[in-house]
Amino acid sequence: MTNKEYIAALSQKVGMSAEATQRMVSHVIDAMGQCFEGGDAVSIPNFGTFEVKKRMERVIVNPASGQRMLVPPKLVLGFKPAISLKNKLRSGGRDDE
Repeated sequence: MTNKEYIAALSQKVGMSAEATQRMVSHVIDAMGQCFEGGDAVSIPNFGTFEVKKRMERVIVNPASGQRMLVPPKLVLGFKPAISLKNKLRSGGRDDE
């Protein structure tokens, strides 16, 4: 699904114009980005949790040359799906309630 298709479907579902829906989605994404910059997690009920994780420094080996290199620590964005979403995907999209 492209961004344009997503906005069209969402605007139709909430009864707003496509432009207003695009602004709303942009504001939500901006707010999530600000939370991530602060190191906070964002939890969306029945969907999952986005969280910033720190990946520790590690040593890697170049397979071609055998040279060892140090990869510095960095922050990565992780996603943990909600149990209800996991179960729904495992069952092929059917609700198992």
